Amino acid sequence: MTDILIVEDNKEIAELLCDFLRNENYTVSFAETGEKALALYQRYGARLIVLDVMLPGVDGFAVCQEIRRESNVPIIIVSAKGEKDDKLNGLILGADDYIEKPYDIDLLLAKIGGIFKRRYASDEIDEGNLRIDRLNRTAYKDGARLEMTAKEFELLLLLAENKGRALGKEFIFNRIWGSDCFSEMQTLTVHIKWLRQKIEDDPKEPRRLLTVWGVGYKFV
Repeated sequence: MTDILIVEDNKEIAELLCDFLRNENYTVSFAETGEKALALYQRYGARLIVLDVMLPGVDGFAVCQEIRRESNVPIIIVSAKGEKDDKLNGLILGADDYIEKPYDIDLLLAKIGGIFKRRYASDEIDEGNLRIDRLNRTAYKDGARLEMTAKEFELLLLLAENKGRALGKEFIFNRIWGSDCFSEMQTLTVHIKWLRQKIEDDPKEPRRLLTVWGVGYKFV
């Protein structure tokens, strides 16, 4: 998974920002259109998105809205559209912050660093009797290590990092297996079943990993 996805139609600005972020040891990907941004996020994911508004085709507001339907990934909007209504619209659609162009690069880096510290500072997710160790890619229930495949762990981590949010089946499948994978959607159903057998007290009556009918699954 990429640390930061930059969505910016000005290639010069994008390359400059990518260089600054890589110097801060972030991994970075870049999209110059809203359509490409959505495709990249669906396929590879990101821990944070820096999103311009005025893009060719699908604009940044629409990109923000679409991503928010399936994920709570942090989004920082950066835009020359600095009117109060624009800023309110971005925040209402789910952006975590809105910075007006031209912006101070040090301010943007500070905001990005702050979000990463608050959201990803800990290498562990602690959910009562369930503990997920991001660094070592392991999970524990009641102190005992769970035997998990790589895909099971990735699935658990994705759901846990989006706690309380219903994630669509297609979104989950593309993030874990990839849109060009030859596996079928039934693979996801089987992995959810296996995961419940490991993390639930009663897999037949799940309380952590719930099915949201017509949508997909969510971790609570």
